[in-house]
Amino acid sequence: MAHKKGVGSSKNGRESHSKRLGVKIYGGQACVAGNIIVRQRGTVHYPGRNVSMGKDNTLYALVDGTVNFHRGNRDRSVVSVIPAGEA
Repeated sequence: MAHKKGVGSSKNGRESHSKRLGVKIYGGQACVAGNIIVRQRGTVHYPGRNVSMGKDNTLYALVDGTVNFHRGNRDRSVVSVIPAGEA
């Protein structure tokens, strides 16, 4: 006796949904405290001044200001937020 379902779609449906990763607010753009700047898997970008990292490595702004991407120690990509008063 055959133990196949006989339905074509039973072998499909294993594609995962895209996770919408990447930079959400680019360098030079304004951001508000709490805005997500980068969603990432692992530390592609590191937090700098006025930026913090969530448990899933998401970088978000701690203050209102302008986003700045620059190179830090060991040539790492660092993301900082320059407050509106200092810009």
